[in-house]
Amino acid sequence: MAFYKITYNEQYRFATVHNYGCTFHCSTCSYKLRSGSSGKPGLAFPAPKQYLETAEIKEALRQLPIKNLYFMGGEPTVAKDLPEILRFAKEELNVGTRLGHTNGSKIPLPYLDGANVGLKACDEDLHRTITGQERNRIFANVAAAHKVGMDLKMNVVYVPGLVDLDQVEGVAAWLASVDKDIPFHIMGYIPVPGQPYPQPTVEQMMMAETLSRRHLRNVASSRLEPDHALHLADRDDRFAVTRVL
Repeated sequence: MAFYKITYNEQYRFATVHNYGCTFHCSTCSYKLRSGSSGKPGLAFPAPKQYLETAEIKEALRQLPIKNLYFMGGEPTVAKDLPEILRFAKEELNVGTRLGHTNGSKIPLPYLDGANVGLKACDEDLHRTITGQERNRIFANVAAAHKVGMDLKMNVVYVPGLVDLDQVEGVAAWLASVDKDIPFHIMGYIPVPGQPYPQPTVEQMMMAETLSRRHLRNVASSRLEPDHALHLADRDDRFAVTRVL
């Protein structure tokens, strides 16, 4: 079991099923901002006290007037019951399905309409150092997902001194080889306690956008302070949710 809660946004009529755990072990993961690093690969905050059964999730979703169903983590694809809940969402609820964020390690999936995919680095050795996983496999998954028609939005975290400008541009250049119109979002690194990397400056973020626009048509960026990242609902009403299970 990996799913442990369901939240609901009444204004936009979407529910989100949340999981715990990840297939990557990134030391700079922003989830560590919640309570500090656990020190264990794939774990960024204390484990939930209990997990949800598949039947519980289905029953809760039946009661909600939703148009779309999202899955968030951690890494949502570690949940063994994800394929069945995706099938349920499409065939029985007839709603849109999307991974709110994923590292791309298990896409495409049947019954999945779209995904927000975070690519970690362009260089193979650096990608393996950061994540513990092969870069080529992840990139191949993204290309396969695009080929079957999934709605993709891509992002990269710009970490000065680790995932630097050359890596950001390299990811953008590779993505352009798949489709120059795929939306690409550059996120400024939010310093994680215990890590030596600084937050990029506004000027550095502008340069990252400029370099990425050499390759892609749809580029944006964001640079949040730690407190803003922990209170996203104050800045964006899409994050104003109620826990229903």
